[in-house]
Amino acid sequence: MMKHLLTVAGLLAAFSGFCTQADAPDSRVRTFVYPKRIVWQTSAPNLSDGLPLQCAAEKMEKLLEHKFGQVCEGLFGSKSGTRLVNKSEPAGVLIDFGRELHGGIQLGMSPGGTAGARLRLRFGESVAEAMSSVGDGKHATNDHALRDFEIPVPRFGSIEVGDTGFRFLRIDLATSGEVGLEFVRAVSLMRPMKAIGAFRSSDERLNKVFETAVRTVHLCCQNYLWDGIKRDRLVWMGDMHPETMAILNVFGAASILPESLDYMASVTPPDRWMNGMPTYTLWWIRNLAEWYRYTDDVQYVRRHGDYLEKTFNHVLSGMKDGEWRAGNFLDWPTRHDDKAAWAGTQGLALVTARETAFLADAAGRTELAAKARALAAELAKLRPDPHGAKSAAAMLALSGLREPREMFAQVLGANGHAGVSTFYGYYMIEAMSAAGENQRALDTVRDYWGAMLDVGATSFWEDFKLSWTNNCFRIDELPVAGRKDIHGDYGEFCYPGFRHSFCHGWASGPASWCINQVLGIRPVDVGCRRVEVKPFLGDLEWAEGAMALPDGSAVTVKLTRLPDGRVDVKVNAPDWVEVVKGR
Repeated sequence: MMKHLLTVAGLLAAFSGFCTQADAPDSRVRTFVYPKRIVWQTSAPNLSDGLPLQCAAEKMEKLLEHKFGQVCEGLFGSKSGTRLVNKSEPAGVLIDFGRELHGGIQLGMSPGGTAGARLRLRFGESVAEAMSSVGDGKHATNDHALRDFEIPVPRFGSIEVGDTGFRFLRIDLATSGEVGLEFVRAVSLMRPMKAIGAFRSSDERLNKVFETAVRTVHLCCQNYLWDGIKRDRLVWMGDMHPETMAILNVFGAASILPESLDYMASVTPPDRWMNGMPTYTLWWIRNLAEWYRYTDDVQYVRRHGDYLEKTFNHVLSGMKDGEWRAGNFLDWPTRHDDKAAWAGTQGLALVTARETAFLADAAGRTELAAKARALAAELAKLRPDPHGAKSAAAMLALSGLREPREMFAQVLGANGHAGVSTFYGYYMIEAMSAAGENQRALDTVRDYWGAMLDVGATSFWEDFKLSWTNNCFRIDELPVAGRKDIHGDYGEFCYPGFRHSFCHGWASGPASWCINQVLGIRPVDVGCRRVEVKPFLGDLEWAEGAMALPDGSAVTVKLTRLPDGRVDVKVNAPDWVEVVKGR
């Protein structure tokens, strides 16, 4: 009897532990988003021509009307009036929700219709993607998140499906018969993160870039901090650093940052590389240092002390003949040039060594601090050649391995915006600022990130080249014969064609740059106890905004150009923050 009771007790304990995990609340909030536009629909038949009805999509504009998400609205048994008919061919409609979203869709079906009907759904970050099929030759896939599939639908009921990144949705009646749609609405899933940091200026284009960068990184704040909401939906440590900087400056001490760092540490033994990539272990250390720098969360650093020390010992194993040779991934443009990638990696390794010493001092780990400083001293002897690569030149400039002005003159300021990438573009504009070329950085933000807006983007992309815009149609347009498909015709490596992510958090660099460089607000002491304000108004007439502080407050700055050309600077900060005005 006692043995039986113990067994039952053990089962109950195990079940209780399971329930604790299974019942964990979702950190995200559901919001319904209604369609903004009907982009395309199957043409209604012209019955006067005497041809038989094969398919039709009727009265789809009714889907744009305000609905309550309840089947059936109004008089019981009435229909909305929309109708998809398939007598021998599928009938369909393409809907635009107006902006990039993460989540799925909810369909309300009218009473009547054909029993057993199935709808084909195609999600897309562009119109062209939503109009494509898996395996169509432009790399449309169902990897990471389903975007092209069929579902059975009820009569006189609703159904909710989908978990991906999208703006557009194509719906086709895949089976014979007809159905009516009472409503179609997107179900947006996002963390409820309040924007504390802000930026506005006299340049609406720059304002739109800032807003889009913030929305891009916010969309990527899902279960953890993902790199993309369609692909890859994973926690990548290198991708996370521009995201970390944007979040700390705009949203402050958001819990998603330590949650994501904890997650990666929990799934990566310290003698293995983060994400299977040596440079991404370096980025984990850098992300940890940024969290401490902005928040003064020393307990968090100490909790990771053992792991940090063992991880850094693994970093040291990558040294050979005074160089760090464990791996050299920087960004996609340098995948074609191992020499350039190696050069930039030396700068990244040097900054990581310094950041490790910074963290070790905070955690009281004297031996680790000494090892980190010794590595930094060894790497500082190098003078790598960036081989014309802007990402490598940026990391060399920011690490001090090469002079920022020299890197700007030779590489960063050469050949216009060629070689700028959405990931390392952040470090490029930071390096331009370090070289005293803030106006050139400002122009890069406008021209490069702004060009994505010009073709219809509402979030920033995994990769982008200005040359792609030549003779292309917009992402919110139907394909145009004789013009390039900027989504389906470009991309390489892991992101060819429609596999290319159009909402990638690593592209959010302008969010923190506008706050740190235009408004000029930067922490100069851990926890933002001392903050420097060194603004750059450039060719703007005015700018204003704020940098988030770890307690939920902010340092605000307002810049106004006076008639005599001087800039009036107004700063407000909490009493506990010392403001130092830069020169």
